[in-house]
Amino acid sequence: MNDKTTLYGGAALALVIAATLGFGVARLTTTLPPAPEVQTEKAEAPADHIDISNEGIAISQIGIAPATGGELDAAIPSSATVEATPDAEAVLTARAPGTVTRIFKRIGDPVRTGETLALVESRDASSIAADQAAAGARVALAGSQLARERSLFAQGVSPRADFETAQANLAVAQADSRRASAAAGAARISRDGRSVAVVSPVTGRVTAAAANLGQYVAAETELFRVADPTRLQITASLPATDAGRVKAGDRVELTSSDGKIVEGRVRSATGVVDPQTRAATVIVSPNASSGTLIPGQLVQARIFASGGAVRHGVMVPQDAVQTVGDRTVIFVRTAKGFRAQTVQIGARSAGFVGIASGLAAGTRIATTNAFLLKAELGKEDAE
Repeated sequence: MNDKTTLYGGAALALVIAATLGFGVARLTTTLPPAPEVQTEKAEAPADHIDISNEGIAISQIGIAPATGGELDAAIPSSATVEATPDAEAVLTARAPGTVTRIFKRIGDPVRTGETLALVESRDASSIAADQAAAGARVALAGSQLARERSLFAQGVSPRADFETAQANLAVAQADSRRASAAAGAARISRDGRSVAVVSPVTGRVTAAAANLGQYVAAETELFRVADPTRLQITASLPATDAGRVKAGDRVELTSSDGKIVEGRVRSATGVVDPQTRAATVIVSPNASSGTLIPGQLVQARIFASGGAVRHGVMVPQDAVQTVGDRTVIFVRTAKGFRAQTVQIGARSAGFVGIASGLAAGTRIATTNAFLLKAELGKEDAE
């Protein structure tokens, strides 16, 4: 029994040793798979350039504008009204009561300085014309009397006192004639002496016409308005807290209802606050290319106040800022298209974004429809 147990134990031990030796030989003879290579090359960076022609930009309606210098804190938004300058708009009235007998101009017609728009037949006009004629007759009579007294005084027939009296009478008659002529000129008396003329003192267009043929009007009744649409000013209302920051010459951006932007400059400020509106008034003069503005139009003004402004800041429209992956970019105009430039943004206000770094003032960038460039860049990355 003991011999059999010893035999079985030796056989088991021999099997274990043989298995161990076979596994070792297999490890030595088996070809191991190559170790994975370490990837040393970095992933290729996405292409930031987008090639697009000028025709493609026009078709896509991608807006291009320079980045604006300044700080968001310096830009004061305001509602403003387009008006004609005080010397470019006139209210035409009847200088005397009477009946409108002739109308020569209608709304929208061009008018020159000194041109007659209508005639008002008036009895007062007749009286003024009669006074003017009488004054002229008295001047002629006084002149002839003075000539006669001068001749008699030279002959020694008439005393000096009569001669001096004739001189005084002529001076009085001449003064009365000048008064009558001035009254006739102020009333715009027509040549026939029956009517007063409604005359425009400015060149422009008729913007309002309240006169009707055969209408009886009182003196100083408004009949027409004439304005020169090329001579404009913009009246903006600012909060009292911001009024002190605005200086003459500050740059202004005027945005009309159709989105067009017109540049302007601050002409003057009243320096006082209206007790009813609690706002200060600032007068803005648009630049020469203000053909899109018309009197009475409402616009949005952004006044870049120089008081307390930081000169080195940069602002861009909110539509120009796009997010590509984990980057905030702005598409900068290049010779062949655009380049996505990484920037760091700051505060946002009134549709504008402050750029803390990554962009210089004056750089031409894509503004409206910049998201189309972002989409195109995404397609290139996907490919």
